Amino acid sequence: MEFLSSRLILRPRDPERSLAFYRDVLGLAVYREFPGGVVFFLGGGFLEISGQGAGEASPDMAVWLQVRDLAATAAELAANGVTLLREPRQEPWGLREAWLADPDGLRIVLVEVPADHPIRRDSREPA
Repeated sequence: MEFLSSRLILRPRDPERSLAFYRDVLGLAVYREFPGGVVFFLGGGFLEISGQGAGEASPDMAVWLQVRDLAATAAELAANGVTLLREPRQEPWGLREAWLADPDGLRIVLVEVPADHPIRRDSREPA
C-alpha cells in the first residue's frame, strides 16, 4: 500500500466564517480553489474546507500545527482577536503547546519543538 498525499477535510457549519478564519486569522496559504471549497497548505499536508456541516466539532479530534516560535505566534493570534483556550506552556513530554479553537470549536494545538527535544535529534546510529 502506498499513500502519496494527505488532506484533512472539514465541513464547517458556516463555510465563509471558517474560510476567513483559516485564511485571514491563521494565514494559511491557498493551495487550490474549486467551486464549493478551498484547499490550504498545512505543513506536510493539506486542509480542505468544503461543503457545510451541521454538527459540533468532536472533542476527540484536534489539528496539530508546529510553529517556530510559540510565544510570537500566540501574540500574533491575540493581536488578531483570537482567544487561546490554553496559554503557551511546557508539557511533561517536552513540547511547548498552546490551544485554540476554530469557529466550529475544533481544537487546534500549536506546538513548538525545543531544540533539545528527541523529535529534533537524529536517532540513527553513527556511520
